[in-house]
Amino acid sequence: MSLLVLNSLSAQFKIDIEAPAAFNPKEVYLYTLNGSKDILNTKETRKGNAWQIKVTKPYTGMMKLYFPEGNVSINFISENKDVKLKFDSDKGKISNIQYLDESNSVMNNVQDVQQKKEYILPALMQIKDYYKRNSSFRQALDAEISRLSANTGDVSKYPFVSYYNTNYTKYLDKNATKKALTHDEIIDFLNKSNDMLETSSLMRPVLMAYLNVGPSNNLTNDVDKLLKAVNVETPRGQTVLSELIELFDTYDMKDLKDRYLTEAKNLKCTINDRLTGTIATNKNTELGAVFPNYVFNKATNTSAKSIFDVKADKKIVVFWASTCSHCEAELPKLIEKYNAIKSQRMEVIAFSLDSEKDAYEAKVKSLPWINDTELKGWYSSFADTYNVRATPTYFVLDANNKIIAKPDHAADVISYLKLN
Repeated sequence: MSLLVLNSLSAQFKIDIEAPAAFNPKEVYLYTLNGSKDILNTKETRKGNAWQIKVTKPYTGMMKLYFPEGNVSINFISENKDVKLKFDSDKGKISNIQYLDESNSVMNNVQDVQQKKEYILPALMQIKDYYKRNSSFRQALDAEISRLSANTGDVSKYPFVSYYNTNYTKYLDKNATKKALTHDEIIDFLNKSNDMLETSSLMRPVLMAYLNVGPSNNLTNDVDKLLKAVNVETPRGQTVLSELIELFDTYDMKDLKDRYLTEAKNLKCTINDRLTGTIATNKNTELGAVFPNYVFNKATNTSAKSIFDVKADKKIVVFWASTCSHCEAELPKLIEKYNAIKSQRMEVIAFSLDSEKDAYEAKVKSLPWINDTELKGWYSSFADTYNVRATPTYFVLDANNKIIAKPDHAADVISYLKLN
């Protein structure tokens, strides 16, 4: 076997994770990043109190470890070099993460300083003058202000840390004395940045910054200018287009979402995976589409095995969470009408995006319809499948599982079904 083939079979780098014996999860998922989308890279099973993950392809950027049995995660970076970390845990929650490789230790310090600059430094500046200069507390305040005001030091030997720190400071740092950004400056960055943009977690917030550059008389013109400049026939342009469609969806800007989703569907060139996924997810959940089936996990109040197994003239599918205040206000309205729903051969199927088992089980005791959950929060598979961006989200299906309505609120469900 040639040396070239041997090298291709070996890992690019390894990730070593040490956990306390009391931390129960056995499996860990490793995710890379594409824009704002986590991409599953591999899975690994625990050996003793540790995991070792071998990453076979080069990767520089943000990464995430997700422990599905506990619904907890750890963020870290890769400089395409070995990573090592350990952590403590308390009642299944991760605490006191120690980044033992040099790159992650530096990155952790950079992010710590950035967060404190943004949220704590302004407060320290306001309160320091209330204390005498020679008091020990004032001196401690001055020292912390000086530390946070200083540069994070030379990080040039860490390419990703340097990229992240430089561009976060320029485009996202909330500094009142900083010169306001222009559309052209952000476009120039999006066009000229290297591939670390997609793996940095900066793309979506930078696009948000672009949309918030003001004053603007015509947001559509601004977006058209951006998309023309980044060229939607290129992979970078298509990732930007995908991010914008999802942004408009998240913030309920329906007209803009529909406009640019149509533009995406009409592209005649080869489309990258990121935009293909965005188009497919939206196609699956548009009016008139057959709702994708879902095999229940541990459903209550039914013997059916899946959505399609539920026999009803109409099905109201709702995505909710026990931590969602809007859900707390809306679900009782459906409970009040549930007898009327059942009398007309209709059924409610509710999927929870909860992650805490006790909170979920306490809540579903009061919900009379079919309930199911994966207890994975926003990592739940159905969040992606059904393009759920917020809770509550509603769909109304006919007897053949075709989507016939996408109401915004419980009151709209009641009105659509003439249950008033």
